Amino acid sequence: MKGIILAGGSGSRLRPLTNIVSKHLLPIYDKPLIYYPITTLMLAGIRRILIVCNPQHQSSFQQVLGKGEQWGIKLEYQIQSRPKGIADGIIVSESFIDGDSFAFILGDNLFYGTGLGRSLKESLGNSGSSQHQHSGSTIFTYSVSDPTQYGVVSFDSTGKIEALEEKPKNPRSNSAVTGLYVFDNRAVGFAKESSLSPRGELEIIDVLKKYHEMRELNVMPLGRGTAWLDTGTFNNLYEASTFIKILQDRQGVKIGDPHEAATVQGWIES
Repeated sequence: MKGIILAGGSGSRLRPLTNIVSKHLLPIYDKPLIYYPITTLMLAGIRRILIVCNPQHQSSFQQVLGKGEQWGIKLEYQIQSRPKGIADGIIVSESFIDGDSFAFILGDNLFYGTGLGRSLKESLGNSGSSQHQHSGSTIFTYSVSDPTQYGVVSFDSTGKIEALEEKPKNPRSNSAVTGLYVFDNRAVGFAKESSLSPRGELEIIDVLKKYHEMRELNVMPLGRGTAWLDTGTFNNLYEASTFIKILQDRQGVKIGDPHEAATVQGWIES
């Protein structure tokens, strides 16, 4: 099982800071934002990870992260020439995917919660190893107060998926699709078959609908003990930093730290 982090956005809502630095390298309290999705994948047992970034920031990512050897993992890089949507991130990762299944996470999403790594491992079939092949797709959902800002999944009376909608004006549920997905290798073909949306992007919701049509889309809700934070605005950055600071001060442990994750996994010595 491989991991892909989409970190190629322009960060327009965070200008002027993002005029000179990738938003994924901005600090969330005491660590760059990109550390958090890396750690999420590591805690799921994934050791080979691709960073999808734009050409202006590739050298900065490489300077900050290197090749991942210091954490017992392998980091690779792929250029996304311009942000054309989440599904486009899958297409540009085709050579890295190379027929394998993979976990896909948005680089500006922060996840925290006891057992989150275990939940992701379960969606991978209890294995983060490259030998394991996931079947179908799994999405992680989170209950939100305003689902109109997200992709939304709704269910029928038996609990089966009824519909997938992108930022609906009248959402049928409050279950938002988070920026964490698991796909088998068919996702590349499904992404290529997608058409540009009215906003000029290849939408991930169209890929998910393909799996739903084949009844191979699984939903894993993130419970109340889990936090999902989108860090796309200055307010979001501030709130995420405050959240991490409070937890670290009270618990005395590092959150979103690849070094600690690698130690826990036994990949490096403490």
